[in-house]
Amino acid sequence: MKLALNAFVKFVCGLLLVGVLLFLPAGTVSYPGGWLFVALLFIPMAILGAVLSVKKPDLLEKRLDSKEKQGAQKGIVALSGLGFVGGFVVSALDFRFGWSRVPLWLTVVASVVFVASYGLYWEVMRENAYLSRTVKVEEGQQVISTGLYGIVRHPMYMATVLMFMMIPLILGSFWGLLVFLHYPVLIAFRAVNEEKLLSKELAGYKEYMEKVRYRIIPFIW
Repeated sequence: MKLALNAFVKFVCGLLLVGVLLFLPAGTVSYPGGWLFVALLFIPMAILGAVLSVKKPDLLEKRLDSKEKQGAQKGIVALSGLGFVGGFVVSALDFRFGWSRVPLWLTVVASVVFVASYGLYWEVMRENAYLSRTVKVEEGQQVISTGLYGIVRHPMYMATVLMFMMIPLILGSFWGLLVFLHYPVLIAFRAVNEEKLLSKELAGYKEYMEKVRYRIIPFIW
């Protein structure tokens, strides 16, 4: 019950925060892109949280823990958070003042990619019981090399990059897209820093890096 309550409180706080960041700068609640994004993000999130609370409460607890202990990772998380705030606000202001116009077909494509990426996110959580929001090595942790982990070393980052780059297009803003470009850059730094830790503390990870060459983008990087 304590875990479920913690998850519910964070869910509601996240929903309220996103609502403030979108609808307040937009100057109206009549923001179709804002409501579309809220639905695409929070409905699957609620379903996933409910499933994890019943079937994998340990994994849910790990996903709720977002307190980084490493200095470099703390900085990356802080910059990422600031970038998201800026991206949401710029996208909402773009809607309010009509700075750019995303065609409907591109919004539809972005929405489909966003939902599909959420599916990848779920699959990564199914494959990796050690998955955490923070960079650390747990006692008894093993290298996962099957499924998506056989394609890229950080499939969770691959899924989130796809998801988050679709957000401004769902919100209807090309200017917001420019702000959201911070995310793949920060994720690249996070992945490199994380691999330094894993190479030192997780047995077999160096061999895994030699086997799976690509970090986040298949056949590219």
